Amino acid sequence: MKRAFHVGDHVRWNSEAGHVSGRITRVHTRDVDYKGHTHRCTPDDPQYEIASDTTDHVALHKGRALHRID
Repeated sequence: MKRAFHVGDHVRWNSEAGHVSGRITRVHTRDVDYKGHTHRCTPDDPQYEIASDTTDHVALHKGRALHRID
């Protein structure tokens, strides 16, 4: 089952430091170079750019790694 998220959704994900939460700021549907790596994205399998709630960190994740919390 694919999870569809949208800009503004509040989500959490598991990182090396534990669970992190943030808001989706952008949805990528085409391959994107991000932090020195090419992230593969398609309209059917997008990647979501997320701003952390507690730090200035921005992460890029696929929907399968995210859980809606609002």
